[in-house]
Amino acid sequence: MSYSVGQVAGFAGVTVRTLHHYDDIGLLVPSGRSHAGHRRYSDADLDRLQQILFYRELGFPLDEVAALLEDLARGQGDPRAHLRRQHELLTARIETLQKMAAAVEHAMEARTMGIDLTPEEKFEVFGGKDPEQYADEAEARWGGTDEYAESQRRTARYTKEDWKRIQAEAADWAERYGALMAADEPPAGEAAMALAEEHRQHICTWYYACSYELHRCLGEMYVSDERFKAFYDGMRPGLAEHLKDAIAANAARHTS
Repeated sequence: MSYSVGQVAGFAGVTVRTLHHYDDIGLLVPSGRSHAGHRRYSDADLDRLQQILFYRELGFPLDEVAALLEDLARGQGDPRAHLRRQHELLTARIETLQKMAAAVEHAMEARTMGIDLTPEEKFEVFGGKDPEQYADEAEARWGGTDEYAESQRRTARYTKEDWKRIQAEAADWAERYGALMAADEPPAGEAAMALAEEHRQHICTWYYACSYELHRCLGEMYVSDERFKAFYDGMRPGLAEHLKDAIAANAARHTS
């Protein structure tokens, strides 16, 4: 059975122009011609094309491909050795591709939490605080949750300007919460609950959909985890505890 150049191009996923070029340089000369002079390819031609494309995929230049195939055609190469060589090359290519895939995965992970910023930009945006500081623990605690996955998707797309805006909003909120405490506003008061709600909305806007129940859990963590407590109390002494109570009061009025 024979095939036209168009059929072979379709089978192999190459262009007709590529097959014409292979014919012109003697790499793949079709076994026959039609009465009209058109190229006709045999099954043996297709086998040779498969070999050509295999070596081309591995990056071999056309002249080296031609030399390899001619050695086999003249009986100067052992077909079994040829297959072993192909297997070795494929194994090496798979290892290379696996390493490339791992590198890409690492790069994807590195984009989360603004890690794609340069060191200078990270210090500029975060004031020397590393946004990855709790990344491993966060993944350990919440890695299997929808909220964690959503946060990863969103933050992976953020630019330097996005992180600056997030930090500016957080700093403005902290200043107003500190003023609220200085005025001796109670956690269950309207002003404190409003800022607690703003805190929750900030999470919803930039990270994930934060329910009132989840927000309540976060408030508890801000007190029970010394690092989070130090972070919030660093804004104003006692802020972590005050915020926890404000979050609880705000959640209660929205869920009761």
